[in-house]
Amino acid sequence: MLMSSSDKAAKLHYGPSTFRVLRPGAHVYCAVSGEAIELAELRYWSAERQEAYASCEIATRRLLDQA
Repeated sequence: MLMSSSDKAAKLHYGPSTFRVLRPGAHVYCAVSGEAIELAELRYWSAERQEAYASCEIATRRLLDQA
């Protein structure tokens, strides 16, 4: 069975205010929780760490953990 790009995780490059799709896919995984995040729902990431986060709470916790 062939997998379509909608079944695969995307590979993104995270910038300070936007991201660029390097490999098409429907979702990425939260770096902390492992939860799949649909690209249309992706709002939180770290350009410095090149990580995506499922929620603002998770993103804030990750930011505070690195201090």
